[in-house]
Amino acid sequence: MKLGSLKEGGRDGTLIVVNRALTQAVKATGIAATLQAALDDWSSTAPRLNALYEDLNAGNAKEAFALDMQALAAPLPRAYEFVDGSAYLPHVERVRRARGAEVPESFYVDPLMYQATSAGFLGPRDPVVVPSEDYGIDLEAEVVVITEDVPMAVSAEQAAAHIQLVGLVNDVSLRGLIPNELAKGFGFLQSKPRSALSPVFVTPDELGDAWKNEKLHLPMRTWLNGEWFGEAECGVDMQFNFAQLVAHAAKTRPLTAGTIVGSGTIANEDTGKGASCLAEQRTVETLRDGKPSTPFLSFGNSLRIDVTDAAGESIFGAIEQTIAPLKR
Repeated sequence: MKLGSLKEGGRDGTLIVVNRALTQAVKATGIAATLQAALDDWSSTAPRLNALYEDLNAGNAKEAFALDMQALAAPLPRAYEFVDGSAYLPHVERVRRARGAEVPESFYVDPLMYQATSAGFLGPRDPVVVPSEDYGIDLEAEVVVITEDVPMAVSAEQAAAHIQLVGLVNDVSLRGLIPNELAKGFGFLQSKPRSALSPVFVTPDELGDAWKNEKLHLPMRTWLNGEWFGEAECGVDMQFNFAQLVAHAAKTRPLTAGTIVGSGTIANEDTGKGASCLAEQRTVETLRDGKPSTPFLSFGNSLRIDVTDAAGESIFGAIEQTIAPLKR
């Protein structure tokens, strides 16, 4: 099934069930007022939401309405936790090689992960608002999974059963602020503003054969200002699958229902697939030409992130955003 949230109804939005074609929706408030409420009682709400989804696709849902992407909040407008990995080692290897650093051996057996911003997510059509272009505005096209409650110290095999939804995120980064923050040895803060989520999250069974071994096996397509930027394969060159990432996050603490776990920027060894973030493209250019030629984002620029099925139909709906200045 496919689930989203309307902007109406307060900070956590109003839960809706969306049809497979992303053209119709129906409020699910008779089952759960919000997606977080549904996840809190997933074993009870999931079968009822799925029945409503089947009715909607069959044209039998009462009070169905045309889906308006502009009216959508993020599926989870705010989450208790968002932990983001960096599971694509081609991205890690290139970035470190560009600055003359080696990749520690531990990176190949132990996932990179940080605590990301979860207090609020941008909707799929909301602008990315930044105080200054000088901050080095970048997109990062990633896959995310959303969990139910996950016990502490689960194995990867056990963690797989706790993954209930899959979606996309534009994990916005401010590259100009990152070096000074990381130099302090205490992680990201100002350099990681709010991210944007895809219009809907979907259950893994909705993905069919494209969901195997807890990985999404489809290309992540990105466009900048209407021009093709990349279509890196999500299922290729992913060092750690989502079950391993969830288990890593839960090693010393349980995860609360509604926890979002990110893959990190999608990147392949094959640079002909393009890139999923500007830092990646700039690194490829630096290694090839000695300096980058692609600029970071400017005010007025637009971006689009999407994953389509074998028939070319969008699965999660596209994230479409513009870059806008902060109005003071």
